[in-house]
Amino acid sequence: MNGASDPCRLYGTAVPAEPFRVLRAGLLTARLEAGNLRHIHYGDTEIIRAISYVVRDRDWGTLAPVIRDLSVLEDNERFSVSYRGECHGPGATLLYRAKIEGDANGRLSFSVEAMPDGDFETNRCGFTVLHPIGGVSGEAVRVEHCDGVVEAAAFPDLIEPWQPFKDIRALTHFPEGLSVDCRMEGDAFEMEDQRNWSDASYKTYVRPLARPWPYVMPAGIADRQSVTLSVRAARNAPSPAPPCDDSLAGDLRMPKIGLVIAPEEASDALAAIDTLRAVAPQVILCHFDRMAGHGQDALDAFAALQRAYPADYELECILAANGDLDEELGGVAAMVRAAGLTLDAVFVCPSVDRQSTPPGSRWPACPPLADIYSAARRAFPHVTLGGGMASYFTELNRKRPPLDLIDFVTHGTAPIVHAADDISVMETLEALAHITRSVRAFAGRDMDYRLGPTTIAMRQNPYGSRTMDNPDGERICMAHDDPRQRGLFAAAWTAGYAAAIADAGITRWVPAAFTGPRGILAAQGGLLPIGEVIATLAGLSGKRLTARSLDRRRATLSVKTDDGPAVLLVNLTAAPIDIDEPTCRLGPFAVRLISP
Repeated sequence: MNGASDPCRLYGTAVPAEPFRVLRAGLLTARLEAGNLRHIHYGDTEIIRAISYVVRDRDWGTLAPVIRDLSVLEDNERFSVSYRGECHGPGATLLYRAKIEGDANGRLSFSVEAMPDGDFETNRCGFTVLHPIGGVSGEAVRVEHCDGVVEAAAFPDLIEPWQPFKDIRALTHFPEGLSVDCRMEGDAFEMEDQRNWSDASYKTYVRPLARPWPYVMPAGIADRQSVTLSVRAARNAPSPAPPCDDSLAGDLRMPKIGLVIAPEEASDALAAIDTLRAVAPQVILCHFDRMAGHGQDALDAFAALQRAYPADYELECILAANGDLDEELGGVAAMVRAAGLTLDAVFVCPSVDRQSTPPGSRWPACPPLADIYSAARRAFPHVTLGGGMASYFTELNRKRPPLDLIDFVTHGTAPIVHAADDISVMETLEALAHITRSVRAFAGRDMDYRLGPTTIAMRQNPYGSRTMDNPDGERICMAHDDPRQRGLFAAAWTAGYAAAIADAGITRWVPAAFTGPRGILAAQGGLLPIGEVIATLAGLSGKRLTARSLDRRRATLSVKTDDGPAVLLVNLTAAPIDIDEPTCRLGPFAVRLISP
């Protein structure tokens, strides 16, 4: 599972990643990328994950700016950056001037003056500030509100479904003996817990969601915003965290591995049945959507696949839920019987729950989940019943199911909701343990917990009217096709995902589709690198988990087999790395199983 450094082999595309340069002023460093700042450090401490000027369209897609007249001045004590930006929307262009300044005294400022040349429609236009979750989650923060009132609080430990702080003017936190003040001017800001979407950050953004969106920025009216950081030594530094113990307690097992198949993909799956047998997933997740017109033909196709490849078949049943529930679900059950499809489990989700209901929005009309689950139990009386969300953890966290009426809870994840660059996608692995811990907090340790699909690309967009097209194979948010699925990158990310969720007691995990843009089949036949990794993970299913580790450079996962211990080693970077125990060298985004 090793590969060369060819970009297409690594990333599935020859489109280069966004270039960057590191700005330095004394102990203050920041990475300048596409006009924004990320990985802001003071010495060895990351104090802010990112400060970005972001323009969103009506589907929450990010408008990539055209940057002109970039100027960077830098010496040992200070740096200064200026440029002009243009964001082209439908019918108008937003023009802005940006200035960034930093100095060795620990001060950094980022200011923008923006003016549209016509009425400019947007869901959000302005600054976002990301606080990294490492060393910050659950820790103290001082919140200054727009009226000057100061609140002593803490960053959420468990993932907060709604905004933890509103009406923000400044935030002060205290990482590793420092005091970091972040002041935001130009409008009211509020914070959301971005771990909901598997981002490894808390995001403070401009313009409260309770206000209408999309909204129009009037032509010729200037909008001015700024973010200023001030860093100094804290008087009462917290004690250092104890060393991390990577061992896993209890009888934790590798989950059963599944692949999702939609009705329109069933014929391709049958054509590649020998490859499916070689991967040997234990679960086939059958996507069935009444709103998409799926009916008897779809279930017949799944039954034909089951005859060719016996496994645990689980029906992901998306309901219209706009009429008689017994009639709708009873009709699905009748079609299942007519097809001769044997189901191990049924997961039901009303279609409207695939759409996000952001703070301040009205919940769509939907029957109570208790009524839906009761009808599903009547329709499928002898089948394991699941609830949760066919979308993502965010939606599950905001609408938690009545757990006493279901046998398992489930949700998916997608790492490209807010950012799609390589570093941000890999950073989402850090947030997964926070997600699974938050689910266990409200679902309990004994609830059957299933996960997926968890592909890089999005099969649906709960936050807009569509997923984004990606004909040029770029790294873009909310795309239904991400080129990295076809490179070593997705293989390493998926193996790292396995390490990240190891202690959550996941019983079934669907990390990919079988065919299609989020699948594991190569266009020329055979398996993509992610397919090879999934075959390895399927081979480890049911094995006892003994240890795992995960950082920004590598992941390891240890299991106990009949022949002795086996270790899955993962390089999460594009550069070769050395592993000490067991001693080996891993190539870029390489995954290796060391077994007896």
